[in-house]
Amino acid sequence: MRTRMTIMAGLATLAGSIGLYPLFESGAWFTACLGAVLAVAGAGMLARRLRVPAVVNLLFGLAGLLLYLNLVYAGESSWLLVPSPESLRHLDELAGNGWQAANRYAAPVPVLPGIELMTAAGVGLVAVLVDLLAVRLRRAAPAGLPLLAMYSVPAAVRDDGISWLAFGIGALGFLALLMADARDQVGGWGRMVTAHRQRDVPLAGAEPAPAEPTRLDVAALAASGRRIAVGAVAVAVLVPAAVPGLQPRGLFGIGGPGDGGTQTVTTPDPLVSLKRELTRLDDSIVLTYRTNDTEAPDYLRLYALDKFEGDRWTYTDLDSHPKDRLDERDIPRPPGLSVASARQVTTRIQVRPEVRDMTFLPVPYAPSEVSISGDWRVDERSLMIYSLRDSAGGRSYTVTSRRAEPTTGQLAAAENYPDEIVSRYTQVPRNVPQEVRALAQQVTAGSTTALSQAVRLQRWFTLDGGFTYDLSAPAPKHGSDLADFLLRSKRGYCEQYAASMALMARMLGIPSRVAMGYTSGSEVRPGEWVVRSRDAHAWPELYFDGTGWVRFEPTPSGVGGQGTADTPSYSLPTITGGGGEGDEAAPAPDATSPTDDSSAAPQASTPNRNDPDAEGGSTASDDEDGGFSPAPWLAGGTLVLLLVAAPMVLRQFTRRRRWAGLTSRSSASSGAPRGGRPGPPGASPGAAARRLPPDPAGAAHAAWREMRADALDHGLEWRASDSPRATARRLGESLDAEGARALDRIARAEELARYSLSRSPEPPERLRADVRTVREAFAASVGLRARWRARLLPPSTIEQTRATLQAAGNRALDARTRLDEVGARLRDLPARLRRR
Repeated sequence: MRTRMTIMAGLATLAGSIGLYPLFESGAWFTACLGAVLAVAGAGMLARRLRVPAVVNLLFGLAGLLLYLNLVYAGESSWLLVPSPESLRHLDELAGNGWQAANRYAAPVPVLPGIELMTAAGVGLVAVLVDLLAVRLRRAAPAGLPLLAMYSVPAAVRDDGISWLAFGIGALGFLALLMADARDQVGGWGRMVTAHRQRDVPLAGAEPAPAEPTRLDVAALAASGRRIAVGAVAVAVLVPAAVPGLQPRGLFGIGGPGDGGTQTVTTPDPLVSLKRELTRLDDSIVLTYRTNDTEAPDYLRLYALDKFEGDRWTYTDLDSHPKDRLDERDIPRPPGLSVASARQVTTRIQVRPEVRDMTFLPVPYAPSEVSISGDWRVDERSLMIYSLRDSAGGRSYTVTSRRAEPTTGQLAAAENYPDEIVSRYTQVPRNVPQEVRALAQQVTAGSTTALSQAVRLQRWFTLDGGFTYDLSAPAPKHGSDLADFLLRSKRGYCEQYAASMALMARMLGIPSRVAMGYTSGSEVRPGEWVVRSRDAHAWPELYFDGTGWVRFEPTPSGVGGQGTADTPSYSLPTITGGGGEGDEAAPAPDATSPTDDSSAAPQASTPNRNDPDAEGGSTASDDEDGGFSPAPWLAGGTLVLLLVAAPMVLRQFTRRRRWAGLTSRSSASSGAPRGGRPGPPGASPGAAARRLPPDPAGAAHAAWREMRADALDHGLEWRASDSPRATARRLGESLDAEGARALDRIARAEELARYSLSRSPEPPERLRADVRTVREAFAASVGLRARWRARLLPPSTIEQTRATLQAAGNRALDARTRLDEVGARLRDLPARLRRR
């Protein structure tokens, strides 16, 4: 069974799984993984005990993992310990919920049941591969590949990877597995050969000294190997930590950002550093915030760019006055918000200390109250919050904002715009190519309201226009760059999409501007969100009378676009092309946007827009304290015990079946006893058969086979070439008098059943009692270890299972041979017919 290697493979897997710790809020996931590794190890030991092929060893490991997961996460709906269709459906639903939760939350994620299931299944699969490679196939070195795969997950998800200590533990676990494998292979060669060294040549006439036995000094070689291994791990850990630039946090996390380091996180200025933020390799955290918004939070706006200069968008110079200070005045109401309903949202924002030169505050639109220390001011027209001397880096502040909730009908009914809005937000430079104006008219042809035109533009950018999100596209620098993006290349990122839609909206007479800031980011726990540099974003805002400035989203979202962008529900009506208010029907799902329909398939573009409590009806408080949960331990231990007990149960079943076939016999042809009298008149053949005495010859053979199995179970030598009498004489030497006599009776009955025409003189009941006596005598003649092995892991069952598998394989091979012969005959049939 290679118990030592099995244990080392499990320990190496657990040591490698420690590297997953940055992905989770608590350590409750580790107990589930430990149970999975124990289940896989037990299944592997059973497979090697049965000496099955390597492929079957793999299937045993997968079956053990499935039984464990079913017992822990779907035990109530299973058939005892066997998975049922209902339990498998429950596991599938739980895994689906876990996948959605993993995409919804940013690392570290809460250990919800679905996430815990996925983690245990992943680590269990790694344990299956490590057990197969290192233990069954004796290839410990390739087993490092699945162990390494576990490190790739946090390295891809987390910008700071894993700590040197976790890496060192995993590396030492793999080295221990390699050393155990080397020791096991060298031990398989046999005992160490002792070399003899001749002593010095004696003087003349003296007797030669005997040769001095020496042993190879392998201790020094082993110590050197261990030193080299530990040194390699130390170099792998220390060198990247010490080389400047390879470790952003400095040596062992000391001297990084916030400790006097030089790394900073810059916030985007209008259309200058947006692309730099989107393509940062470190993907640093810009801010975190908590909100009481029960729906998906709105974007955090920094700038409102109201002026298009032909080649770029910017904002009108701010005329700042002391009266604009937040502590001197109230923030004005958002312009245009008079008809649509609005709800109050409170957001507590914490900007990271590493952020530099953030002189505009990221706030949800439209702010009504901002609580922050320092000299911060508000622009009356755009409601941008800014400072002339302070920076938001390291500050915490609270924002109370009015979030408008317009209906489709309210937006469709907005027709008239104030003169100051039209004059300011519909200006288009003369140098914009006429092809762009014609394109805007073409895309919105048939739309009669500003809303339907805006929706058609948004849909054209995200679905119908053939655009591709591409961060490698250059930023627009000339007036012709936007025209090239719209008419020819159709490749760009959020800057081009937002600038183009705002420009086309102005050409259609819809007041518009470009907003810049951050998307809502990723939810790390219910109500708490993280915004990173990759969440920097630009989007268009269009003005609708009665609602004010309304956000649209022309940039593709999800994996093929701006990952955390989402499309507002009011911008997703089905356009019928009719007139008036009939242009917009009820909001419908969009291929690139999330909806509130819980029955819709989850979209990769909106992993963080779902209800945090949606997973299996659980809340994020499940296992939030990271306490010890005994359920995985108990489940894993129970499964291991069941796997170990399988040979014992099979042995008992075989014994009962062997004797159950001898309790009665019947004559299939006449219904009367063989060589006996017919039954009484009027009795049915079945009744006569039930009263027949059992077959003595069959009972003798059953007793002999049972006695042979007991001898093998207790580790006694069995010689197939010996006669029954010789076997009884040899085995009876170590038994007591009663056991020897019972063994003689069994051997005599077997000889008569084999070689004599007469029947066995012993009745089946006596033979069965003799078998029990011999079994007890065998147990008394061996040690305690052999007795327990005969009870728990009987070798006769393993031999029986191996013979059964071999017979099944032979039957399958014979069937394949017969099929090949039939196929050959069918192929030769035309030739034979032609010869005839």
